[in-house]
Amino acid sequence: MEVQVAQCAERLQRQEKEIKFLTAEVDRLKNYGCLGVSPNLEGLREENAKLKYRLNVLQKSLQEERSRSKPSKGMININSRLQDIFGVAIKAAYPDLENPPLLVTPSQQSKFGDYQCNSAMSITQILLKTKEQKVSPREIADKIARNIPDNECIAKIEIAGPGFINVHLKKDFVSKQLSSMLVNGVQLPALGERKKVVIDFSSPNIAKEMHVGHLRSTIIGESMCRLFEFVGFDVLRLNHLGDWGTQFGMLIAHLQDKFPDYLTVSPPIGDLQAFYKESKRRFDTEEEFKKHAYRCVVLLQSKNPDFIKAWKLICDVSRKEFQKIYDCLDVTIIERGESYYQDKMNDIVKEFEEGGFVQVDDGRKIVFVPGYSVPLTIVKSDGGFTYDTSDLAALKQRLFEEKADYIIYVVDSGQAVHLQTIFAAGQMIGWYDPKVTRVTHAAFGVVLGEDKKKFKTRSGDTVRLIDLLQEGLKRSMDKLKEKERDKVLTPEELKAAQTSVAFGCIKYADLSHNRINDYIFSFDKMLDDRGNTAAYLLYAFTRIRSIARLANIGEETLQKAATQTEIILDHEKEWKLGKCILRFPEILQKILDDLLLHTLCDYLYELATTFTEFYDNCYCVEKDRQSGKIVKVNMWRMLLCEATAAVMAKGFDILGIKPVQKM
Repeated sequence: MEVQVAQCAERLQRQEKEIKFLTAEVDRLKNYGCLGVSPNLEGLREENAKLKYRLNVLQKSLQEERSRSKPSKGMININSRLQDIFGVAIKAAYPDLENPPLLVTPSQQSKFGDYQCNSAMSITQILLKTKEQKVSPREIADKIARNIPDNECIAKIEIAGPGFINVHLKKDFVSKQLSSMLVNGVQLPALGERKKVVIDFSSPNIAKEMHVGHLRSTIIGESMCRLFEFVGFDVLRLNHLGDWGTQFGMLIAHLQDKFPDYLTVSPPIGDLQAFYKESKRRFDTEEEFKKHAYRCVVLLQSKNPDFIKAWKLICDVSRKEFQKIYDCLDVTIIERGESYYQDKMNDIVKEFEEGGFVQVDDGRKIVFVPGYSVPLTIVKSDGGFTYDTSDLAALKQRLFEEKADYIIYVVDSGQAVHLQTIFAAGQMIGWYDPKVTRVTHAAFGVVLGEDKKKFKTRSGDTVRLIDLLQEGLKRSMDKLKEKERDKVLTPEELKAAQTSVAFGCIKYADLSHNRINDYIFSFDKMLDDRGNTAAYLLYAFTRIRSIARLANIGEETLQKAATQTEIILDHEKEWKLGKCILRFPEILQKILDDLLLHTLCDYLYELATTFTEFYDNCYCVEKDRQSGKIVKVNMWRMLLCEATAAVMAKGFDILGIKPVQKM
């Protein structure tokens, strides 16, 4: 240990000396260039950029050495690393360009390398427009390539076509990254300061059952929460329940008539939907009941204790029904309905009035927001508040009390104009700067039936979500029995597979479509074990997990092999799979930027099909053809199986899908 400490100290000392020298050299070159005495200013600038890159790498390395007790265990985002490298090269080649375009993508064909930098074409246009210089993209690409700094990941660079820069990765770099992932687990590098994210999703209405319209917000919102939690954000999951408003007047009035002793005996409301419909019928047809309902609203809003208790009783019945859905879908969410913001609304109105933003129109208090033709109504003519008022109050609370850095509203596309107006009003009054705080509407389309119309029952009613989930369980079991899985699985394993397939398929069918578009709900398609479906991916995952089990290779053996066995990537299918596995961080980064979760589904499907190609062409376990006995285990390929399964498992977790070991 003393020898290791001495070696480490010597290494640190050497690095510190080199960093000190490089720092002085960078300053010298900067001054030299500024004085204008250089016979080759461009050459000096190129050298300066390269020195800065080397200095940055050394400083990071030194920092890691000094914190050996807390080494970085996250996977490297290769795309980001390549962007850093090309950023340095472009800056060295064209130092006068401000914010030059960085376009790095994975290559679509192996003959064009592993990644491509396509910045040259854009730089050609910029030079022509800003400097009136006509330079061919290929010439620009060549100049960028000559300025690539030394790095750990690029094996070679090629210029192709009009100016594409093809990047070939080093095999030992990819191999080491895979080994590191197997040792440390699937995790991303720290994102720096931990930020607060508020995600508003699901949001059903009290006294109404959750229906298929709530499915998308609940599934998409839960998956977004899981993604942000995985990458290290502090996530607040909020359920903005519709738990306040004039409808509670008729519900409480009906409750008092039907269960007059509700204050002492808990009313046995079994079917809240029927209870709601009956109260609505009376409200529409009985004048005395309607007057009584309005009186109940006034007493509720004045916080009369008896009416607050009636309100809570109705909310509790709904809450229990909602929780059944959330338990099925494995959703965790904190309730914070409209009622939470009631005491804040007077202050919201006052703030807009004091800012000079309020106009009075037929007794209403309205606010016009620049760029939007329809004003917000913050006080009705009868003095009551509106959804606009409560949404403004919610936005302010999330910004100032929760101190959110990022707020995401997972709400259907029909609310787009309303939410954009709310956000613009928040900016107008000075609550937040969109350059500092990100407030986003993650809009989604509607669920359609196979007739491409809004998904309804045969009688034309809205599909109840609980009925949909029960139907999914039934169809899932039918599918498993059709494949005779009930003959090889224990009852417990069969039940676990049924739940995994049923709820996994419903979630994946939603998440695998671009959320902005409508999608067609079809049990037949989502339960098909061919193509890009959860059924296919779950079967693929269990197959991969079974390879080591059938070869009698335990988890401990695999963990030991991960630290001792080099992952060989000589076969083209090994190389293709290894690179695909390591794209996971860049896939997640893209979703953090655009909130489009179907990208993850597409990636998992690509990973599964790439694994199949690998497994069909590369023997992991070699057996005697006569006896069937195992004669050789290619451990590096077993590690590729393990790495694939580990990434798939984490992807499933983000999507809210629970795989099983046997199916």
